[in-house]
Formats: sequence, C-alpha cells, structure tokens
Amino acid sequence: MAVNLAPPDPATLHPVAGVELGTARAGLKKAGRRDVLLIRLAPGAAVAGVFTRNRFCAAPVVLAKKNLCNTVRALVVNTGCANAGTGRDGLRRARTVCAAAGRLVGCRPDEVLPFSTGVILEPLPVERIVAALSTAVADLAPGNWAAAAEAIMTTDTVPKAGSVRLALAGGEATVTGIAKGAGMIRPDLATMLAFVATDVGLPQPELRRMTRRVAARSFNAITVDGDTSTNDAFVVIATGRGPRVRSARERLALEAAITELAQRLAQAIVRDGEGATKFVTVTVEGGRSEAECRRVAYAIAHSPLVKTAFFASDPNLGRILAAVGRSGIAGLDAGRVDVYLDALPVARAGARHPAYREEKGAAILRSPEFTVRVVLHRGRARASVWTCDLSYEYVRINAAYRT
Repeated sequence: MAVNLAPPDPATLHPVAGVELGTARAGLKKAGRRDVLLIRLAPGAAVAGVFTRNRFCAAPVVLAKKNLCNTVRALVVNTGCANAGTGRDGLRRARTVCAAAGRLVGCRPDEVLPFSTGVILEPLPVERIVAALSTAVADLAPGNWAAAAEAIMTTDTVPKAGSVRLALAGGEATVTGIAKGAGMIRPDLATMLAFVATDVGLPQPELRRMTRRVAARSFNAITVDGDTSTNDAFVVIATGRGPRVRSARERLALEAAITELAQRLAQAIVRDGEGATKFVTVTVEGGRSEAECRRVAYAIAHSPLVKTAFFASDPNLGRILAAVGRSGIAGLDAGRVDVYLDALPVARAGARHPAYREEKGAAILRSPEFTVRVVLHRGRARASVWTCDLSYEYVRINAAYRT
C-alpha cells in the first residue's frame, strides 16, 4: 500500500502547449486496462533524456538513445513487456512499433522514441501494440495526462503525475509530468519511466545538460531495493510554444520548477515502493563532497538489514553505523560520526548517545515517515536520498510477479 500517496486530481494536471497524449488497451498484461501510450509533439520541440546504465539495456533504450540524435515528433510507451534480453529480434520489433507510430502521426520512424516496461526475456507483442496505436491516435488530446499516467503503470498501486506553473516575464509557463515505478528501483536509474514537458523553449544542448542535473537530484536519488532495471528512462520535453526564457535568472527558475516536479514524482515512486510501509529520507551532512555524502546515504538506504529494521520499527540502529562504516569513503573517522532519527540523537562521536533511549527510537520508527540524519564532521557538503522499508509484501509481490 502506498505511503501517504493519493492518485493525482486530473483537474490539477495542466496541458502543455505542443504536447498531445493518447492511450489504448492492447491486452498486453491485464484485460481492460490501458497499456499503450502515444505522445505526439509539435514541430520544433526539443527532447532530452537519461537512461539506465545497465549493460543489458533493453531494445527500446538502444533505439531511443539513437533516435534522440534526430528531431523527435512522437513517443510510444507500452507496459507488460520490457523487450529486454531479446537481441536483434527485439530491436526489429521496436523499429516496427516506431514505423507504425510514424505512419500514423506523419513522421519518420527515426523521429519516434520507443519505451517499454514489464517482463524481461519475453518477445514484444508487436502486433497488439501496432493494432492499438490507431486507437491511441484517435484519443490524442492535450489534457490526457491522468490517463497517460495510468497507462504506464506496472506494479504501481496509483498513477503518478503532477504540474507546476511558473511566472516568467513573458507569461506563465507550465511544467507537467508523469512517472511509473514501484520496484527494481535504485540510482542509475530504476525500473521507472518518467516524462516531463514544459511549453518553454530551450535549445536541445542546454536541455540535455539541464536534464542530467535534474535527474541527479531526483530520479537518481531514490532507491527501493537497490536493483537497477534494463529499461529506465527520464525524458524532458521543451516545446517552445509558451513564454521564452529571457535571463539567466529565469533559466534557473525553470530548472528549479522542473526539479521540484521531478523530485515529487521520484518521491512518489518511493512512497509506492512494492510493499512499502515507511517513507524514509536519508540525509548525510558534513562530507567533503556531495558525491561522498551520497555514497554514505546509499549505503544506508540499500542495506536490507537497515530496511527490515525500519519495517519492524526495531531500533537496532547499530545497523546504520555499520552501513556508514562499509560505505567505502576514504579516511572516515568513525569516532566523529553522529546519527539522528528526526531530531532524536542516537549516536555521538561514533558511540551511543548518553541520552538515547530505545523506546524513543521505536516511537519514531513506527511513524510512516521519518528522517535518518548522519553528520560526518569532515566537510561542508550534504546530500539526501529517499527510500522505504523492506517488507513481507515486497517478497510476495516479486515472487508472484509473473503469476
């Protein structure tokens, strides 16, 4: 069950000029549910993306990265089948989907980006997807963001979507996005797909750099189970159909707005983590660099022992110190490390805090949301990652995923 996460209100999802979305039911996984999404972009839109670093990346990832070198006029997403571990046949099937989408929206096949999510090592049911695309084209509309969020779900319990509006000198800008993901989630990226669009115009090289920075502070700062999928993608679209950015300050404000929405979507993935009952922020302060702080935070957030203690509300918090100690940062002085649960001091100078009482720690761990804060006392950098607990339900969901 999702931790403090409700489905988005469609009325709060603002259309983005230059983006139309259509969904269809192809029967890829469950009868009667949306499982194909088509996104059509107006001419001139800039598109950038970051993708999984898994060396067994799926056929659609390979093809999408290649097609990003061209202008992009459409995106096609299917659930139910990852088209990963499928070799040359998988690439052929992904190209067939792009060709069919291109014919329907009036563009070249290499101007279409394909995305898939679902079971690995299964052939893509390309005939069903192609047959459903005409329905998706007929459904294209600027306001279909809520339906699009539903169409890309797999083990998600709720769709994930959001919007931000931003006042610029030339008018009000819109940023709207959707994401999916609940398990096989860790940095680089996750089993997640995310698509964010704005009506502001940006040159593609600038958009590419911005997308990487946004990903580092959102989708690459979450972990559910420490596993990296074969299909992950985070795509940002700038259509140029709205107000222009007129200054460096406005450019920074736009990036902040996109980051805010991306973090909201990324945190929604963690809140909807498979079997999750707790949403946990892990913050590491006083490091020599942000990368060092992230490394320590990930060591805590990935630890099955730490995560199962969170699930049980068991204040066995020496597990946190153990995770910090094995994080691998050079020259760590364990005798200077402090640990807090919310504002409660747990450890000081690498040892149990004299005032710490387990009943107080257990009370915090019973909350659906809390923060683990570690202070290294070796610099001024800080970083946060978001994670969840590891429950019986996580095992059940993944044991029964294909049945």
